[in-house]
Parts: sequence; C-alpha cells; structure tokens
Amino acid sequence: MNLIDTHCHLDEDAFSDDLEDVVCAALKNGVSAIVTIGTDARSSRRSVEMAERFPSVYAAVGIHPNYTSEAGVGDWDVIKELARSPTVVAIGETGLDRYWDYAPPEMQRDYFVRHLELSRSCGKPFIVHCRDADAEVREVLRRDAEHGTLNGVMHSFCQTLESAEECLRMGMHLSFTGMLTFKRNDELRAIAGSIPKERLFVETDAPYLAPVPYRGKRNEPAYVEHTLKSLAESQGLSPEEMAEITTANARRFFGIQQGL
Repeated sequence: MNLIDTHCHLDEDAFSDDLEDVVCAALKNGVSAIVTIGTDARSSRRSVEMAERFPSVYAAVGIHPNYTSEAGVGDWDVIKELARSPTVVAIGETGLDRYWDYAPPEMQRDYFVRHLELSRSCGKPFIVHCRDADAEVREVLRRDAEHGTLNGVMHSFCQTLESAEECLRMGMHLSFTGMLTFKRNDELRAIAGSIPKERLFVETDAPYLAPVPYRGKRNEPAYVEHTLKSLAESQGLSPEEMAEITTANARRFFGIQQGL
C-alpha cells in the first residue's frame, strides 16, 4: 500500500535519537510521504529543515494555540517567511484548545484568524487543532467561510457528527488518528464511515496517539497503516482501496507530487 501520514511531529524529543531510522521505517512500510507539523517558530523552522533533509518529508508551519502565549516578538514574522518555502505544504497547526489553560482564549483566537488569513494569502491549506472548543472553532471557521470555501483539515477529528457535517459543508477535510482503533470509539468509527471518501485523510500525530496494537507506546509514521485499516473497515472498503483514496486526497490537498 502507498500511504501518506498527513500529521506528525518529527521535531519532538521522542525522535531525537533515531529520526533517520523512523523515516526509513515509514518508507519500508509503504509511507511515501510524511507531513511534519510546526507548533511554534523554532519547531516550524526545524520542520522545514527536516523537509529539506528528507525527500519524503514535507512541513507545515504555525503556532499551536497552546503556545501562542509564549510567542516572542518577531515569531509570527518567522512563520510568514517560512510559509514561502517550497517544502512547506500547509499552515498550522492552529485552532483553539480549552482543555489546557496555557494561553488566553482571546490570544488563541487572534492567532487562529492570523493563520487563516496567511493560508489564503499564500495559497496553502490550513490545519486545525480543536480540543474542547468545537463550537468556538466552528464559529471562527464560519466567519472565514464568508470569504469562500475553506481549504483546511480538521486534524485528529473526534468531534460530533453535527460538527463533521458543518465542517464538510464549509469545504473542510477530516483526518483520523489512532483513536479510531481504540475499542471504545464505536461512535467515532460510525462518523468516519459516513464521511465522503474524497474528504478523508489518515494521520498518526506521532509521537502521540499510537494506534492499537501499539497503544501506550511511542507512535511513529510507520504505524499509520493501522488507522488506515480501521478507516477502511468503517467505510466498507478494502485497505488497498482506502489507501488509494486517502493518498490521492492528501496529494491533491497538500500539492504533493506523485512518484515520491
């Protein structure tokens, strides 16, 4: 199977000792492309450097909502400059997080809007983080949709069917992580099974959210196949069919060329 891990964090310390082995293991396991996601200015710069180092790796740049209060003077200018890199295929991750109390809500919202504006101005899609803030995230997206159809993805989707349907109406894609494989998540699998095939991605969010049978261990891009198989079952397709669909979707959305 040919797969794309559309969301991971290769710059995390969990990969500091064996990054090259992790990328090679993904390639050997059929993962032809990996999108590594920036969470602040430093992380975004490192993500771009990794994308320049490894032909199968691409970068997204942004300031995660939980880190907006730590952003220094000039950090947003760094993100805007990095967004111009040819190895950068998306803006983010951005969004809102009410689970952790790391940044004031108004600051998170300000940066969320900035990312959406940058996405439009540079012509690259955006990646949304949403935790315990579903209604507020959709409100911000609704306002941005007044400018036209949204070109974004709800990363690690685990919200309601109502949320999924509204996001789809606005033009969003939905991406699923290893949470889809967890035994208790029948409702999430039912939602995943109802999503139009052309709007689906798979991701790891590595080193977090490892799928069954690796739950509780360090996640890595090579494990995305387990989420893919669960999504395929939910959609009533073979893993090979689902891989072809999600990979084509990701290539189209991120502008990743064939043959890589």
